[in-house]
Amino acid sequence: MLPQGLIVSCQALPDEPLHSSFIMSKMALAAYEGGAVGIRANSKEDIIAIKKEVNLPIIGIVKRDYDNSDVFITATSQEINELIESKCEVIALDATKQQRPKESLQELVSYIRQAAPNIEIMADISTLEEAQYADELGFDYVGTTLRGYTSYTKGHILYENNFQFLKDVLANVNAKVIAEGNVITPEMFKAVTDLGVHCTVVGGAITRPKEITKRFIDVIDQ
Repeated sequence: MLPQGLIVSCQALPDEPLHSSFIMSKMALAAYEGGAVGIRANSKEDIIAIKKEVNLPIIGIVKRDYDNSDVFITATSQEINELIESKCEVIALDATKQQRPKESLQELVSYIRQAAPNIEIMADISTLEEAQYADELGFDYVGTTLRGYTSYTKGHILYENNFQFLKDVLANVNAKVIAEGNVITPEMFKAVTDLGVHCTVVGGAITRPKEITKRFIDVIDQ
């Protein structure tokens, strides 16, 4: 089980300056030394490198684009197999209602339970309906990761209306709830923790210096 507290997402895509399994492993080490209780990481290679640096549970994902689908976070059994090989403790996958490139969400959950019963599963959702469906399928964790990132939630953010969406998820699922997405200040982290989430994933505000720099510049430009 993931511990309660702060999980730091250490990711850099191929077009980003810090794209490197070595660099992500050092990011994870810095997060560990700062008090993180877990890591979220993208790709088998990054996860293996991070595990050599820190003894923390890892939420593993594989981001891969498919021509016939907008789902790109652990979209098929191929990505699941890579994550099982990485020995991550939790596999996170897109659990939205968007059309999937291959297997159904239910089929993927069943596949993980059979192939790797020791690995927990996290649902990345964008609506309350998706959270409830993930709960029905037996996900261990439901995360608000994709709120604002699906076509039908675009423009919505986790903290609008004083975190009302997060409150609705907490009130309507039995799975442990993970706050993720646009948690960009220590104050916001405290606010979602006080609401009763199991843990919180923070990425861009800690491990993406390009985005952090841009936030400073945007304030002046405005």
